[in-house]
Amino acid sequence: MHNLPFTLDAISDAYQCGALPGDVLTEVFRRLTAVDDPGIFISLAPLEQLQEEARQLGPYNPNKPLWGMPFAVKDNIDVAGLPTTAACPAWSYTPDDDAYVVERLRGAGAIPIGKTNLDQFATGLVGVRTPYPIPRNALDPELIPGGSSSGSAVCVAHGIVPFALGTDTAGSGRVPAALNNIVGLKPSLGLLSSRGVVPACRTLDTVSVLALTVDDTFKVLSACAGHDEADPWSRDRPVYRPSALAPAFRVGVPDSSSIEFCGDKAQALAFERDLEALGKRGAEIIQMDFEPLYRVARLLYEGTWVAERHSVVAELLSNAPDTIHPTTQTVINGALKFSATDVFNDIYRLREYTSAIQQSLKIVDMLVVPSIPTTFTQKELEADPLRPNSLLGTYTNFVNLLDMCGLTVPRPALEDGRPSSLTLLTTGGKDHQLIDLGVELERADQRYLGATQWPVPERRLIPFSPIAGDELGLAVCGAHMSGLPLNHELTKLGARLIEKTSTAPEYKLFELPGKPARPGMVRVAHDGVRIPLEVWALPRKNVGEFLNGIPQPLGLGTVTLTDGSTVHGFLCESVATLNAKDITHEGGWRAWVNN
Repeated sequence: MHNLPFTLDAISDAYQCGALPGDVLTEVFRRLTAVDDPGIFISLAPLEQLQEEARQLGPYNPNKPLWGMPFAVKDNIDVAGLPTTAACPAWSYTPDDDAYVVERLRGAGAIPIGKTNLDQFATGLVGVRTPYPIPRNALDPELIPGGSSSGSAVCVAHGIVPFALGTDTAGSGRVPAALNNIVGLKPSLGLLSSRGVVPACRTLDTVSVLALTVDDTFKVLSACAGHDEADPWSRDRPVYRPSALAPAFRVGVPDSSSIEFCGDKAQALAFERDLEALGKRGAEIIQMDFEPLYRVARLLYEGTWVAERHSVVAELLSNAPDTIHPTTQTVINGALKFSATDVFNDIYRLREYTSAIQQSLKIVDMLVVPSIPTTFTQKELEADPLRPNSLLGTYTNFVNLLDMCGLTVPRPALEDGRPSSLTLLTTGGKDHQLIDLGVELERADQRYLGATQWPVPERRLIPFSPIAGDELGLAVCGAHMSGLPLNHELTKLGARLIEKTSTAPEYKLFELPGKPARPGMVRVAHDGVRIPLEVWALPRKNVGEFLNGIPQPLGLGTVTLTDGSTVHGFLCESVATLNAKDITHEGGWRAWVNN
């Protein structure tokens, strides 16, 4: 048990071989003692109590995806019977009920062990704004741990628990993940209920997931996601299954005028290295001006959204200001200079900025950014408590204001040994697409998980799930293929790529007359060839909406694939090919349009 990697698959294997949750919980406490960092947890449940909870789970139940999995909870998220402090003892209360996400995780078989430290009221990206001992960075105690989900990140990085909950309004999950060499998933807004979570900015908050592997973050997300009718900020957003990574995709990155590394040459070199690796994988790298995104980011702390933070603690600031961390006071009191008119003006600005940015995002499948521009030491934060925090939010502060989701994925360490990572970003509701690329990045190079000596494990699951019963397999041979202009019509409906393949040698391909250019595939009795195509899985509930966009002479029929299997797919009325250009022998539509 001492050497057991604390990933979900490894612990599950141990249970199937006869280990008990009580054994794992005992190991959790042994590891915590060995790490000897009093700053990780603010409160812990007694081991005896946790072992009793484990016994109540009954015999191993594979139908509960997180059966017997211990996890930690950031101390601004309620766990019944444990105090919630938000790192402010004067705020402390003991809830009778779990937060919605904790309740869901318990229902999946997981066991919360305690409440982790944070930047007070989740206001900060540094992890040092706490009245409790500061958690030590798991890799280098001279570095800050990152925040605000500092304790959760450090706990996971040491392998004390397989996953932990954080929150992320401005980067509070992604930044500590980057600084501790772990994975941080910031879901789409409303995908995880915030009921039972102390708000920071109520309109922007989301619970985040910290784990050692990309797959583990997604398993946890799937277990605790769900529309919560009692939470007015919850959204009925489905969690689509991950898919195979598209053979070609477009990645937006900051251009030379808008990229920021704060003079950190090692970080800059690592980002160039990672973009080169993405290019080899099939990514088209598109440099973009990020200044519009930075304008959005400045609204979060320099604009009136800081008033949301003030609304949470206004009474405490008025009646007992000495109970609030001095730096936290400075940040939140910035709200006092704004008027109601300023609030509405910023709302209008955000809408204008968002409209323009959404147009530019249509040309890419996702954004890829450095998770942080550089690292900072504890001493640097003591000398300047504010500016390093602002710089750490360079690539994170705009994300929730734009309703995007993000995934921080560790990469090989910098040349000087400091942690390195990338953050993948895309529009809200497409969390599963981040998993596709995240899994490949995670396994592209040799490295260790967190601060452990555990190598990245082999992926237990195949890179994509087969077509499920609630999905329709769909073969596409033209502009709906990955990286081509109409692919977004599939991805916006939750379709996922299953495979890149070809038809049986029974088809011809034509370029149909008219604009825009589009192909027509026809089954023929003679002289057919194998036509390259992609098979996608489309949620059945969205098939009707997709069909409404298919113009004559195209339609859906049954396509025979190269292995003899059949799938629904695009076919063309043969009469439409009479005046069309025969491109059967050009290597498929992608090759034809790229000529």
